[in-house]
Amino acid sequence: MSDYIIECHNLETAYVASLNRPILNKINCQIKQGEFVVLLGLNGAGKSTLLRSLVGLVPLIRGEVRINGVATNTRTISQTRRDVGMLFQGGGLIPQLSAIENVLCGKLGARTTWQTIFGFPKRDRLLALELLEQLGLRELAYQKTSRLSGGQQQRVAIARALIQSPQILLADEPTTGLDVIAAQQVMDTLAQLHSQQGITIVTVLHDLGIAAKYAQSAIVLDAGRIVYQGACDNLQEIVISH
Repeated sequence: MSDYIIECHNLETAYVASLNRPILNKINCQIKQGEFVVLLGLNGAGKSTLLRSLVGLVPLIRGEVRINGVATNTRTISQTRRDVGMLFQGGGLIPQLSAIENVLCGKLGARTTWQTIFGFPKRDRLLALELLEQLGLRELAYQKTSRLSGGQQQRVAIARALIQSPQILLADEPTTGLDVIAAQQVMDTLAQLHSQQGITIVTVLHDLGIAAKYAQSAIVLDAGRIVYQGACDNLQEIVISH
């Protein structure tokens, strides 16, 4: 059994004429169980594409992603997605639903159509409330998410990802559009999940200061290739030099 929870072997996406290259170009990397990793690079470097490729949201023309030693393909993708929670940029919530209903949406992948028709069992609702309470949102559980602040919405999105009990949490720019305090609350939440529950966290960030403060290691991309993987020391110099 591999020491790595995530392995990327020679990942390559389709050629993009406007870039004159594939978005991902021969990507090889490994992430250990329980690591907190940040993906860095300039706009267009391929950070979000790499993150999404881990759960089959980006078609690859060659290469292989392995999660927990299992190659991700059409046969295994539903199992893979049960192990992986995803935080999309801006939260990706349904604004007209309440916070608790949005959290419960995280259970849809594990339920049959018939189960969905009959609603969610009480234990799921109790778990959703418990997660919202842990994230300081218990009193807002029945509030429409459109009426919550950006930081509160992002924490609802975290609760939605956590309700499926993932081993891995992928976060695509979770602090975008948030003020300094809300961004810190969201990153503190991710850090807690990492330290207290041992969840493997992989996040795309733009802010090198936040990256250095929270992450254990960094993967820096440039023009679809990995130019650095290692400790978060001297990130400023590493990113600027590429």
